[in-house]
Amino acid sequence: MPREEPAPKDTPAERRRVDEIFGDVLPETTSDERGLSGDTPDSWYLENRPPHHDR
Repeated sequence: MPREEPAPKDTPAERRRVDEIFGDVLPETTSDERGLSGDTPDSWYLENRPPHHDR
């Protein structure tokens, strides 16, 4: 019969220690919660468009 391990305690101190080691996996808010920053999905491509494509 397999032995069950006790569930780890998720205290704020332990959470900080894990974050120090691994960093933040997910941001606190998502991009749709933060609002639009003026960038569109194609903005980088439009800004870096070669001059010969403007003809």
